[in-house]
Amino acid sequence: MKGAVLFLISLQVLLLSCQAQNRPSPAIVIHGGAGTIERGSMSPEKEVAIRADLQMALDTAYALLESGETALRAVEAAIVMLEDSPHFNAGKGAVMNIEGRHELDASVMWGQDLSAGAVAAMSRTRNPILAAMAVRAHSPHVLLAGEGAESFAREQGLAEVDNSYFTVPMVKQRWEAGKRTGEYNPASPADSKFGTVGAVALDLSGNLAAGTSTGGMMFKKYGRIGDSPIIGAGTYADNATCAVSCTGHGEYFIRLGIAKDVSDQMRYAEIGLEQAAKHSIHDRLSSLGGSGGLIAMDREGKIAMEFNTKGMYRAYKNESSEEVLIYEAP
Repeated sequence: MKGAVLFLISLQVLLLSCQAQNRPSPAIVIHGGAGTIERGSMSPEKEVAIRADLQMALDTAYALLESGETALRAVEAAIVMLEDSPHFNAGKGAVMNIEGRHELDASVMWGQDLSAGAVAAMSRTRNPILAAMAVRAHSPHVLLAGEGAESFAREQGLAEVDNSYFTVPMVKQRWEAGKRTGEYNPASPADSKFGTVGAVALDLSGNLAAGTSTGGMMFKKYGRIGDSPIIGAGTYADNATCAVSCTGHGEYFIRLGIAKDVSDQMRYAEIGLEQAAKHSIHDRLSSLGGSGGLIAMDREGKIAMEFNTKGMYRAYKNESSEEVLIYEAP
C-alpha cells in the first residue's frame, strides 16, 4: 500500500513538472511609433523620459503576465500608460487635425477566439484603448466611430475629458507653425516621427493579444481614419500564428492589410515570424513607397520588430531578456 502511494505521489510530481516545462513563458513587446527618429534629433533629457515611459509600460505589463493575467489585460495596461504619456501620438500628446482638434483611434484583438474591438474619430474619451476593449467585450460590433463611439464609451463608464486635455505644448507649437506658414502636409516626413503606440503579448495560457492606439496624422482632415483601428491592417492576433501591431503611414497598411499579411504568410506559406515580418515591411510596404514598422510575436514567444524608417520606439521583455530601443541598428 505504501509503495502504491509513493508511486502516485511520484507520478503527480512528474506530471506537474511536465506541465511546468510545457507552459508558455510570458512575453511582451511594445512600440511608440516609427518614423524619422535619428540619433541626435532629440535632447538627452527627452530621450531619457521616453525610455523611462517605455520601460514603465513594459514592466507593468510583464508583471501582470507573470501574475497570471491574460495577454489582453497586459496589452491594455501597456497602452493605457503610453496613452497617458505626453511623448507619443496617442491619448495625451496626440497630434492635431486641420481644425486644431484631436481625433483618436484604437483597436484590440484576442487571439484565442479572434474577437476584436475598435473605435475611431474619438475626441473626448480619455483612453481610447479602454473604449476598444469595451467594444470587444460588451458590444456585438467590432468598430464604432465618432459620436456613436463616444456615447458607447460613456455608457460603459469610461472617463471623459475636454479635447484640450490631449494637447501638449510641443504638438500645439508645430500645429501653429504649420498653419502660420501654410506648410502643412499630413504625410510630411517632419511629422512622421510622432507615431502610434501598440503592444503584443503572450500569456501563461498560451494566448496572444494585440492592441494599437493613435492620434493619426497631423493636419488630417475630412475625418480621416488610418490603419490603427482597422483589424487586419493595423492590429491582428490569432493564437495559431501571431499577434501584430503596426505603426506608420496608415493608407499603405490598409491597402496591404499588413497586420494580417504577417499572419497569412505564417499560416499559408508556413514560414517563420521573422521572415514574414521582414517581407511585409521591407518588400511589400517598401515596394509601394510606404513607411513604418510593426511589432509581432508568435505562439512560442518569438518576437519581430521590423521597420523601414530611421527609427522606432520599441521594447520587449521575456523571462530571459529585455531591451528598450529607439534608433535603427548602427
